[in-house]
Amino acid sequence: MIDELRRAPLFSRLEPNQLERVVRHASRFRLSAEQLLFSQGDPATRFYLLLSGQMRLFRLSPEGAEKVIEIVNPGQTFAEALMFLNAPRYPVGAAALADSELIAIDSSDFAAMLRESVATCFVLLGALSQRLRALIGEIDDLTLHTATSRVARYLASHLPPGARSLELDVRKAVLASRLSVQPETFSRVIKSLTEQGVIRMEGALVRVLDPHALLEIAELTDLLDADDAGSLGTRGQRP
Repeated sequence: MIDELRRAPLFSRLEPNQLERVVRHASRFRLSAEQLLFSQGDPATRFYLLLSGQMRLFRLSPEGAEKVIEIVNPGQTFAEALMFLNAPRYPVGAAALADSELIAIDSSDFAAMLRESVATCFVLLGALSQRLRALIGEIDDLTLHTATSRVARYLASHLPPGARSLELDVRKAVLASRLSVQPETFSRVIKSLTEQGVIRMEGALVRVLDPHALLEIAELTDLLDADDAGSLGTRGQRP
């Protein structure tokens, strides 16, 4: 478990004795696809590192409608910021999108260790700052860009550098919720991009046929001066 923790940015600068302490207060477990990890409002006594699989963090409206807040991929931690609150409760629910393996870390003991290590505090602050920047970027997307632009931005930003294709590794309904569009709107946008010759769908694989057109639709004009499609995928990615 120590080696797996060390590969995660949050734990990468911990001393060996600190990692051993984390392991003493941690547990490894598995979830099946669609299995709930915690519900919105549950006491937040632990935070998590995803080792394999995929998780979704979501909020429920009073009517029961689900809004996906974040998609968590292997190597990422989640719910760690809550350790700084008194009697915290999870503001979101968490469920597995696929069969997943996680490590649960005791929040109160980790917070106690932070008080003893300035370096570890700065690592955590850096991770939280990156998430804050991502949230600000998402607010910009929601307020300044159309549904078509948001879908195009997702495709452009999630292409591996220099690649012309990407795999949609989550269900379209989940991805639509993450982008704050209705599933039928997401399908219409994909159909429109296909009819315009910008992309071609091959099952879950998206092939980008016209990278510059995709960037224009995504309103990523700062990347249009690139000489080739290698600029795609270089924009900061958010889950």
